[in-house]
Amino acid sequence: MSVAQLDNQLCFAVYSASNYLTSIYRPLLEPLELTYTQFLVLMSLWQEDQISISLLAKRTGLSKATMTPLLKRLEQKDLIRRDAIEGNDRQKSIVLTSAGRELSLQSESITEQAFCNTGLDKTEAEQMIKLCRKLMTS
Repeated sequence: MSVAQLDNQLCFAVYSASNYLTSIYRPLLEPLELTYTQFLVLMSLWQEDQISISLLAKRTGLSKATMTPLLKRLEQKDLIRRDAIEGNDRQKSIVLTSAGRELSLQSESITEQAFCNTGLDKTEAEQMIKLCRKLMTS
């Protein structure tokens, strides 16, 4: 009887790579007192804010259950605010504060430094992004 080999599993390779990338970001984000997941949400908001929690969750691939405490922490740090959507008191729009927008100025150097720490060249990174997107749309 053959047994599945962990090192030959796509799921394990992707999982391990994700954990490794998160560990690269941790010391870069520590001075900003941000987690990697908080940084992902902010990156999404830097592209477009004033969006619903549902849309933000979809764009970041995070569950709505994860979003609530995460957004609460970002709000406590005065990086975002949750505004009621006009005509719908139950829905909230996520809006960057001026401090949240200012933080975006550091984002490029953080992501560039993280990229350098991966050991990948630009072509390899582009290929990996393309393959991950293909996997997610399969």
